[in-house]
Amino acid sequence: MFYVRAFNHSLLHALKNLLPIVIVVAFFQIAILQQLPENLFSMVAGLFVVAIGVALFLQGLELSIFPLGKSLSNQFARRGSLVILLAFGFAMGFSAVIAEPALIAVAEQAQTISGGRIDSLTLRVLVALSVGCVVALGVFRTIFGYPIHWFMIVGYIIVVIVTWFAPEEIVGLAYDSGGVTTNVVTVPLIAALGIGLAASIRGRNPLIDGFGLVALAVMVPMVTVQVYGMLVYSGSAEAEGVPLSPDVGETKPSGVVGALLDLVTMIRDVLPIIITVLFFQYLVLRRKLPNPRKVIFGFTLVILGLYAFVIGLKMGLFPIGTSMAEQLTARDNYLYVYLFALMIGFATTMAEPALIAIGRQAEEAAGGTLNGNVIRILVAVGVAVGITIGVHRIITGDSIHYYIMGGYILVVGLTLIAPRYIIALAYDLGGVTTSEVTVPLVTALGIGLASSIDGRSILIDGFGLIAFASIFPIVTVMAYAIASQYLAEPRKETP
Repeated sequence: MFYVRAFNHSLLHALKNLLPIVIVVAFFQIAILQQLPENLFSMVAGLFVVAIGVALFLQGLELSIFPLGKSLSNQFARRGSLVILLAFGFAMGFSAVIAEPALIAVAEQAQTISGGRIDSLTLRVLVALSVGCVVALGVFRTIFGYPIHWFMIVGYIIVVIVTWFAPEEIVGLAYDSGGVTTNVVTVPLIAALGIGLAASIRGRNPLIDGFGLVALAVMVPMVTVQVYGMLVYSGSAEAEGVPLSPDVGETKPSGVVGALLDLVTMIRDVLPIIITVLFFQYLVLRRKLPNPRKVIFGFTLVILGLYAFVIGLKMGLFPIGTSMAEQLTARDNYLYVYLFALMIGFATTMAEPALIAIGRQAEEAAGGTLNGNVIRILVAVGVAVGITIGVHRIITGDSIHYYIMGGYILVVGLTLIAPRYIIALAYDLGGVTTSEVTVPLVTALGIGLASSIDGRSILIDGFGLIAFASIFPIVTVMAYAIASQYLAEPRKETP
């Protein structure tokens, strides 16, 4: 009965979170496009399936990934072996990313658009190695209590410098590759690893020292992919991009066969993480899983939740999202495109399962001093503003270099003056925004705009919107913390 009540609560919560997307789509279909979608019933059914998927997924997290990540971190910390902890961090980061579906999709699109200059497998391995190394670095930081802001400031200064020298064909792809490394499975698991480790070490604060691993996992692939691009595009003429629309790709089976293949894909995405956990639990720690039936049941719910989530997106949001993007870009007035980017950015972010999960983790780590709903709204506003600015860049044809470099210079400046307790969380929230809901819609919008506006390159201009969706939530969250601290100071001084 407890699980049923918890599921019903999660389902109602998920339906409420999806309401903004319904409102945005209905507004544009009726008020702007003045027509009802042909697949209206499918869309409504798809949204309900998405809600069921989110509810199952969140229930599975609470039963498996969250407690397992914290338990492993606690056991490793008590064992006191730095080498094993770093090896666990590397293995967890690599295994979580190498099979990441969003990264696979972006890498395959990049290979097609670049005419084969960029190899999809090489790109994925580079990103996975980067994330593995950087999660190990984050574990090292947590153990020794080094401030996260110095890692982020130095890291993003390197990112900005590399961006200045990187070829324009690779910049947007590099930032998008960093953004898509974090999904609804990897984010909670990596966050649970950091928070569990910080909670088990005396003198560490879960909010200050536990968060930050996700942010590092987003940042470092940006550097490695841009360096890879320098090697690929050095000393030769520019590659001619192969036109690609959002719906181009291999014809996939439909019906029962397609549904079964989707389920196999979900299992494949979670399998590397399960293998890593079992390897360290049984062969390194030489201990049995605590409450294995509960953990297995939790992972089953995670897989079924992800499966229902993806099926619901395909039924409901993807077709209507792609159709609306094409219809809006076909109009002469780009004001509607800006408005759509702003509203859909906010709506999709509010529905992100990973953001909901991290909001709960932040509330717990902060002991109730932070409100998860306020955090989600701040992040959603940041994503909405970021995507709108990114859309403006595509429409005007400006170079992405200056936008990205300017954005991260602003982030570094805010990091220097922001309260210490919010820095790691703010950077993690920037990575959380680019997950299963946001990435497909935002990628389709960027490629659709670049392919429909004369003079735009799909490879140069089509990618990069995900990067904007990652930068500006960091700005809004840190700016809110700075303003809150400034407003609270006079109150402390008055008797």
